[in-house]
Amino acid sequence: MAEKKEQAKETKKDRYVAYVSCYTTASREKYGIRVYDVDMEEGRFIEKDQVEITNSSYVTISHNRKYLYSITDMGVESYVIGEDGDLTFLNKHGINGMRGSYLSTDYTDRWLFVAGYHDGKITVLRLNEDGSIGEITDEVFHRGMGSVAERNFRPHVQCVKMTRDNRFLCAADLGLDHVNVYRFDSANGKIRQVDIIHCDLESAPRHLKFSKDGQFLYIVNEMKNTIDVYRYRVRNEEPDFEKLQTVSTLNNYHSSDAAASALNFSFDFQYLVSSNAGDNSVVIFKIDQKTGLLSKVLCLPVSGDYPKDCALFPDNRHLVSLNHESNTMTFFRVDLEKGLLIMHGREMPIDQPNCVIFQRLSPKA
Repeated sequence: MAEKKEQAKETKKDRYVAYVSCYTTASREKYGIRVYDVDMEEGRFIEKDQVEITNSSYVTISHNRKYLYSITDMGVESYVIGEDGDLTFLNKHGINGMRGSYLSTDYTDRWLFVAGYHDGKITVLRLNEDGSIGEITDEVFHRGMGSVAERNFRPHVQCVKMTRDNRFLCAADLGLDHVNVYRFDSANGKIRQVDIIHCDLESAPRHLKFSKDGQFLYIVNEMKNTIDVYRYRVRNEEPDFEKLQTVSTLNNYHSSDAAASALNFSFDFQYLVSSNAGDNSVVIFKIDQKTGLLSKVLCLPVSGDYPKDCALFPDNRHLVSLNHESNTMTFFRVDLEKGLLIMHGREMPIDQPNCVIFQRLSPKA
């Protein structure tokens, strides 16, 4: 009887899948999204499916966890997430511009925002009740000039995220060294600029995330290899961002060819993960839940070239690194109390991976 109870308990454990997006142009592969079962005990991925899509720069999951959206060469595509994490194609829609670099939904899952690195454009699209992508409702181009002639001489919108109160859209512009803040009209899907967060000169803000309670904003800066922490408030119906902290994503030395890339919360929002291309390292910070401030737990090598994305497993005991230039994923055991990262098993081959997202599935009956 005890054995049967234990087996029943085992079957009701949380299950997870992981979605990994990849470029396809430079490889022989045509599958831009890979779907993996997640082995939580061993801290490994087991491939279960492949989705044919070109150059999936980034994927995101709706807040109701029912739909997945992806960048593609032709615009954006939508998928229904099945009970076992499988993806069923819904539809695709153009964005009237060059291929996007990032996408996210608002917190009602009624709107989709797309960042355009190549053309410096933000595109807003309506989402239908069935999760499919509807028409474009707004298009805004960033204007201006940056300071670095080799790269940052013009707008590059790298990331778009709503504040968690669903009032303002923040757009990180890697080329102009600032984050534009737009008031969002949720009735008609229009945005209007109301503020600018000025980042350090030649810092190149890349990705941004809001804390679970929405009070704190984290911005990772690609060229300065730093993370800026801001407190977010609304004063007199206007957004207010107060800078609290800047921390390095590197160890206490200068790495001239390093470029910060990833920015991910742990599943419990207790930790923040980033990575450094060139330096080829992952860095994990502990988040003070009251102040929002970061304290470094570890910064260690990932055994791969150009870790474009890194993420803790939902148990905080394992980590995966997506090594874009060496075409691998590497896996590690993590001890956050001791600040240890130990490679676990062989690297897994995958062509030009871009980002990884975990999805919790319903426990089996």
